[in-house]
Amino acid sequence: MKSYRTLLMLAALTPALLVFSTRASAQSGTQKSDAQKSFDTMKALAGNWTGPVTVDPPQADMKMDKPIRVSLRVTSRGNAIVHEMQQDGAQLDPTKTDHPVTMFYLDGDQLTLVHYCDAGNRPRMIARPSADGKTVEFDFADLSGGNQFGHMYHAVFKIIDANHHTEDWTFMMPGDKTMHGHMDLERIN
Repeated sequence: MKSYRTLLMLAALTPALLVFSTRASAQSGTQKSDAQKSFDTMKALAGNWTGPVTVDPPQADMKMDKPIRVSLRVTSRGNAIVHEMQQDGAQLDPTKTDHPVTMFYLDGDQLTLVHYCDAGNRPRMIARPSADGKTVEFDFADLSGGNQFGHMYHAVFKIIDANHHTEDWTFMMPGDKTMHGHMDLERIN
């Protein structure tokens, strides 16, 4: 009886496995789109990073005396990337909302970023192709959620080498004033 159930399970999974393998074969035989190339560039950043952050203009209520910690993780069978950032040394507490999360994914022929901001909204940005293949730049597309505290407006990821990259984030504050954050990150692992 147990082997019969196993056989049924394999028979049920076989069509799904064929679809995945056919899709992978089809993708490997075609030239990659600019969005796929940018997504692959972002996937190469998977790991843990730390480094200083500077904010311009400086904000009196933001302490930037400690480095920032960034984690990038490829997930969902390679179809998404999770980006989390928080102040170095801060402990993750699942009972608090203590850090923003950004998701990257391919949406047709576009590399899309959705930033789940601690300002309570979700800006969506679209990547544009880069001539050097080491820079992925995201432009604002639209916003879900409130905007009373402002929202992330632009992001740029630049790969220096396998163990160094920079991130530049632009936040649009109320009154259309911008605040720019720059992170110079080094790979921890």
